[in-house]
Amino acid sequence: MEYKIPLFDLNFDEAEEQAVLDTLRSKWISTGPKTTEFENKFAVMLSSKHAVALSNCTVALHLALKVLGIKGGDEVICTSLTFVATVNSIMYVNAIPVFADIKSYDDLTIDPEDIERKITSKTKAIIVMHYGGFACDMKSIQQIALNHNLKIIEDACHGPLSEYQGQKLGTIGDIGCFSFFSNKNISTGEGGMLATNNTELAEKVRLLRSHGMTSLSYERAKGHSTSYDVIELGYNYRMDDIRASIGIVQLEKLKNDLEKRAQVRKWYIEQLSDLDNVIIPFKDYYDFSSNYIFPIVLQNSISEKRDFVRNKLAEAGIQTSVHYPAVHRFLIYKEYYKTLPKTDYVTDNMITLPMYCNLRLDEINYIAKSLIGIINEP
Repeated sequence: MEYKIPLFDLNFDEAEEQAVLDTLRSKWISTGPKTTEFENKFAVMLSSKHAVALSNCTVALHLALKVLGIKGGDEVICTSLTFVATVNSIMYVNAIPVFADIKSYDDLTIDPEDIERKITSKTKAIIVMHYGGFACDMKSIQQIALNHNLKIIEDACHGPLSEYQGQKLGTIGDIGCFSFFSNKNISTGEGGMLATNNTELAEKVRLLRSHGMTSLSYERAKGHSTSYDVIELGYNYRMDDIRASIGIVQLEKLKNDLEKRAQVRKWYIEQLSDLDNVIIPFKDYYDFSSNYIFPIVLQNSISEKRDFVRNKLAEAGIQTSVHYPAVHRFLIYKEYYKTLPKTDYVTDNMITLPMYCNLRLDEINYIAKSLIGIINEP
């Protein structure tokens, strides 16, 4: 279906095309100088000591858990209102996901009080997900982690350059993980980054991302090494230079992209704040945010009503989505099911409206007018 206003629009132009062409002409397309350049620039952007480029954010989460020593039988507390990869990564190390509820219909991040309630003697880590680029209550979560000797992994896939009390998301816990999937603020098609200030952890991740080998092909090709050993059971989780070259261009565009998204969010709030029975999560959030998505939550609603509104918006040419179907409801996680009343309500009554930097005011007006008309239908 061709939408008048899509959910997302890729912020690509000739600059990405030229970057790819230049990389192809360099005749080095696997992990090499562009990947290193991308890592260095990303680390500087975050004020992080280390950034390690990977094939996607899912493997970043997997490696984060692995290098932090999470293993079979350990429990990891996480949110259910996330993409399933956040939780799948826990299963990759044979650990047990323990779902905590969100804070409220206004704040869709993990609830520190419910984290505290879910801690047992088996709990070893917390994965927080900064929903939509809006920070979790990291001060409370850090204190909980300190009290119980827990590791913190930040799933910051929604939040490049987002901040919490002056710190960049992804730099507050032990490890931060970022996504460069096609619809993210930084897009390379597929790709991810792991950030940490811990040199030992960064070195372990670099080793494991490439089969546990002590040197990379590019290092050997340049004469920095002539052989290698394999000292760990690693993986093929590398990023290639083609995608890294796109990422470098995307980094250069990021600040301008996020400033435009902030304006789009402001227009939405101005148009929708007075709409009865609609909650705008994070409406009063004042730290800088990437504004990855723009969710609303219908009040006094049921899932059938939400679906009716979405279908009507689609008829008006407006693409929407749901971020996200709750992970604890998926069949694969049936044995870990917990009653999460706030998460359950939100996942049934949420609508994600279009959000991208090039949305115009007249388009926001059209979306708002259409939504108001549908919700006010008798």
